[in-house]
Amino acid sequence: MPVDQLGYLNIGAPTRNPFNYEKIEQIARDNATAWLTLAEIRQQLNLFDDTSQDTYLSGLEIATRQAIEDYLGMSIFATSYRVYYNSASLYGTPLSLDLPEVSQNNSTPASGVTITNVKYWNDATPPVLTTVDSATYYYDNSGNKVVLQTLPSDLNSNMTSPVMCEYVSPVNPIAAYQVIKQAGLLLFTHLYNNRSDTTDGNSKLIPFGVATLLRSYKPLVM
Repeated sequence: MPVDQLGYLNIGAPTRNPFNYEKIEQIARDNATAWLTLAEIRQQLNLFDDTSQDTYLSGLEIATRQAIEDYLGMSIFATSYRVYYNSASLYGTPLSLDLPEVSQNNSTPASGVTITNVKYWNDATPPVLTTVDSATYYYDNSGNKVVLQTLPSDLNSNMTSPVMCEYVSPVNPIAAYQVIKQAGLLLFTHLYNNRSDTTDGNSKLIPFGVATLLRSYKPLVM
């Protein structure tokens, strides 16, 4: 059967390219939990039993972990997001609310995300933010999307992005991989030794540095 007779292979929930979300906000992030231990950091820096810099080291450790998370687009610790959708970009039945790539997790037991809620602005004056019944949607792990049965009939058609979805990306098991932690320690060492954004000399990347260690774990975004 020709592809066009299948509606471009549009079987079940529609396929979407490009993704149909309008914008994303990070609404909560772990800014306190340590990933690299102080013992590991002191060993890396040859500080050993020197505890005089522990407060500074702890703050720098959080910055290092968050930089690794941002590079990989994966959450070492749980992170919460809010995504907005323009109703004009939603089509078909059921509807698909695409989630950004930051939710990717390559471990099957921990893959996917936890959907906190789906909300929309209704057509009242002024509009009221309304929560969608969780029984009317589910998370499709295979497509990294929320599948919603239909748009609410009182959806506000005058707002730019009246639909929103809030979700939490899970703790990623790669946080325990030694190659990831070694990349973290290398980056930590760089930040510890370079406390300014300028240098008098010409620095260059070392072979098998941070990017090389992390590259295999960074999802390919098409």
